[in-house]
Amino acid sequence: MNQSNILENRFPGRRAALKREILEQALLCFNDLGVEATTIDAIKARCDTSVGAIYHHFGNKEGILSALFFAAMDDQRQQLERELAGANNLREAVFCIIESYLDWVAANREWARFLYQARSPLAKGPFQQELKDRNIQNYQKLKEQLIGLGKGDIKIVQPFEMLFSLIIGPSENYCRAWLSGRVKTSPQEYRKEFAESAWRSLKR
Repeated sequence: MNQSNILENRFPGRRAALKREILEQALLCFNDLGVEATTIDAIKARCDTSVGAIYHHFGNKEGILSALFFAAMDDQRQQLERELAGANNLREAVFCIIESYLDWVAANREWARFLYQARSPLAKGPFQQELKDRNIQNYQKLKEQLIGLGKGDIKIVQPFEMLFSLIIGPSENYCRAWLSGRVKTSPQEYRKEFAESAWRSLKR
C-alpha cells in the first residue's frame, strides 16, 4: 500500500503529520465501511485524536473525502504527465496512458478502490465545482498533448470527448473487476494487450 507516500506529497512536513494520520485512517474506513456508512466517529475510533481536531483540519466528512480524492487524483495525473513527457507520437502516448493507469492502480490498490466509490458522492456534494474544474483543466491539457502528438490524425475519432473513454474504458473495467476480486490476475500483466487494444480502437 502506498497511501502514506501520496499523503506526504500532498501534505508534507511534520506539522501535517496529524492530517496525514486522519486521512490514512479515513481512507481505510471509506474502503471498509463505504462512503455513506463512514462517520466522523468511525474515523476518530481509528485515530489517536479528537473529533474536534478532525473538524478543525477538514471541516466535515465531505472535507475529508475531497482531500483524499484530490490527493489521489493529483498523484495519478502527475504519474501520467511523467510518462507522457517521453512520448514522441500518438501511439506512444496511448501506450503511456494505459500503462500509467494500470501501473498506478496496481501500486495503489486502496486508493484506486476509494476513487471508484468516491467519485459519485463527491460529484454530488459541496466540492462538485472543484471536481468539475479540475476535470476540465486535466482534459484540456491532455487533449492538447494528444492533438500535438497526433499531428492531425486525432480526427479519426470524433467527437474528441469520446477519445479518452475509448482509450481507457476497457482497462478501467478490468481494474474494477480486479479490485473487487472478480478476477485475480494483476492488471499490470495485461499492459501490452490493453494498450494494443486501445490503439486499435482509434484506428477505425
